[in-house]
Amino acid sequence: MNAENKIDKKSRKEKKNQTLIIVESPTKIRSLSKFLGKEFRVESSKGHLIDLPKSSMGIDIVNDFQPQYITIRGKGKTLAELRRYAKASMRVLLATDPDREGEAISWHLKNALSLVNNDIKRIEFNEITETAVLDAIAHPRSIDQLRVNSQQARRLLDRLVGYSISPILQQKFSSRRFSAGRVQSAALKIIVDREKEIDSFIPREYWEIDTTWKSEKSKDKDREVRFKLAQLDGKKSEIASQDAMKIIETDCKKMSFSVVTRKSAERKIKPQAPYVTSRLQQDASTRLGYRAQKTMSIAQSLYEGVEIESSGPTGLITYMRTDSTRISQAGLDMARNYIRENFDESYLPSAPVQYSVSKSAQDAHEAIRPTDVNNTPEKMAVF
Repeated sequence: MNAENKIDKKSRKEKKNQTLIIVESPTKIRSLSKFLGKEFRVESSKGHLIDLPKSSMGIDIVNDFQPQYITIRGKGKTLAELRRYAKASMRVLLATDPDREGEAISWHLKNALSLVNNDIKRIEFNEITETAVLDAIAHPRSIDQLRVNSQQARRLLDRLVGYSISPILQQKFSSRRFSAGRVQSAALKIIVDREKEIDSFIPREYWEIDTTWKSEKSKDKDREVRFKLAQLDGKKSEIASQDAMKIIETDCKKMSFSVVTRKSAERKIKPQAPYVTSRLQQDASTRLGYRAQKTMSIAQSLYEGVEIESSGPTGLITYMRTDSTRISQAGLDMARNYIRENFDESYLPSAPVQYSVSKSAQDAHEAIRPTDVNNTPEKMAVF
């Protein structure tokens, strides 16, 4: 065996000892490669590789709604490359996004790659930091079939509704611009029903009486106090005509009034809850005028990694698709240490503020937060 063949054999052996990590976005490759050694190879699926066909419904409705998946047109080359990398690797770790779409992509990848590699596991991390990624690699798991089923149900409903109703709309309005979807169709029905209720509403006249008392002896902020007439003869005030209002107004002017009771109370106001996806989009819209698509695109880039001069590609926020206000223990400890080191002790509560989680929240991921609180806006402004 000549020297060249020996080197080639050694190279193949080294690759066989590698672990292949597959992510969704190519942007993540640089962020992960920064702190993963040569024993790891990071590649990207570039999103979904396998899906329902575009040219037909792709669902066998008669046989229990079985989906008919195919390789997406133009993605065959990417899938072939991933098969080649998987075959040359010791094991495969599927690190697609930590949501049901990412779970479905991993499920499809596992099915496609299991012919060339039997050691395929799923990993997920909520932030692209060395600690989070290495911890995920140390604790791989199986594919979560419940998440996969959830994604499939949504995808099939999208297809069933869209492919059934869209042609009717396009024919009705003589334009292919019109389409129907699983959510917008139901939302439109609610709007139409509500509009019908508004149209059928019969207006009814009613009047309200407000009065203002003034006192020169009071403090400036209390010199004018406005009150609303709430009750008449112990019953809720309902004034149905101007004539009835005039009678009550005349009677009130003849009466004398006094303050019988006064209540004061202290109220504690919690800081606003950490960001969930919906409130992130809402604030970006009202404060910055961003559309939801732009907001999520920016958040995606912050999650995947931004080029920082001193440390290269760095993930700046945790995963941006979440409905939970929960903060991980690592995030809480980091925030409390920052407050302790940069502010007066009185600003640090004795225990972290806890926020209730909505009953409908999936709570799969923590809230959106910075991966490192030391990356302040002032520090990051130059990047």
